[in-house]
Amino acid sequence: MDIVVIGAGYAGMTAALRLDRNHTITLISAADSFTERVRLHERAAGRPSVSTPLAELTRGTGIRTVEGVVTAVDADIRTVTLADGREFGYDTLVYALGSFTDASVPGVADHAFAAENAPGLAERLRAGGGRLAVVGGGLTGIEMATELAETYPDWQVRLVTGAHPAAGLSRRGRKHVAKALTRLGVSVHTGTRVEAVTPDGLRTGQGAIEADVVVWAGSFAVPELAAKAGLAVDERGRAVVDATLRSVSHPDVYVVGDAAAVDVPGAGISRMSCAIGMPIAAHAADAVNARARGRAARPFRFRYMIQCISLGRRDGVIQAVRRDDSPIELILPGRAGAWVKELICRYAAGSLRLARLLPRSYWWPK
Repeated sequence: MDIVVIGAGYAGMTAALRLDRNHTITLISAADSFTERVRLHERAAGRPSVSTPLAELTRGTGIRTVEGVVTAVDADIRTVTLADGREFGYDTLVYALGSFTDASVPGVADHAFAAENAPGLAERLRAGGGRLAVVGGGLTGIEMATELAETYPDWQVRLVTGAHPAAGLSRRGRKHVAKALTRLGVSVHTGTRVEAVTPDGLRTGQGAIEADVVVWAGSFAVPELAAKAGLAVDERGRAVVDATLRSVSHPDVYVVGDAAAVDVPGAGISRMSCAIGMPIAAHAADAVNARARGRAARPFRFRYMIQCISLGRRDGVIQAVRRDDSPIELILPGRAGAWVKELICRYAAGSLRLARLLPRSYWWPK
């Protein structure tokens, strides 16, 4: 069977490495390396690299890696086309193009850095201090604000958010985050909705906020490629899949990671995160393997257990959650929280290295 995997993030790599290696597997990626997205705030704070060459992760597996940008998928004739005109046919497609920081607010693309621009942001911040505004009070924005405030004390860091920071955590979790922001000197602007990013900072409904550098940590969006290919998608453009992660409109296409809207029993539609993206991808690979062997594929099962957030290098919060991802009043804060968060990040990346040798070694809570 010819299997093409498009996208080499957490989900794409997990799926590619877990597939049976008697298949012909082609992994197509826009870059020649896998990047630990959950560490991009660390890269912005000066960490030398958060990437691993694809050749290193696939060595000895027989997986063919191709560097190129996917511009089209023809789901009727089963082909994938790259920007340079190369075309790849498939029997089964694993669609893992993931998500990106939504830059639809006016001025974001021209005047702000996103986590994806972490190397450029690090270079800019090293050039000298000033006023830094991080927009977004979710976990991504908080991790970015605290990491940068700790690493670059000559910058005046502001966190600008429409809601309260870490609104999805428990009361205890929010309280610890607030203490960390105060300790690191981050000023918080709540109830502030940004209307545009300008060369001088932010334009908001509450007036202008001046900034020399803006970091945009808003919501995630997905590429339009799935919809343009004719796959059934939801209102956010995420592909709708069945219980075995196949597209409900094109059963020869499996969609994994952030690109998929998975209805998780007892939890609802999957949120965009590494926490569930890797399990989705691993299960999709298992489903492909099962069907190729003439067996029935099992339905996907998963339960949320924790949310985790780093607050600089020596502080963090591990938030316990119910199976539907709602928080309970149980947290592990401080250095212990930071240590557990680091272990989780290492497990996510380390599981890919282990999967090169033991394809089915990755485990997730069911």
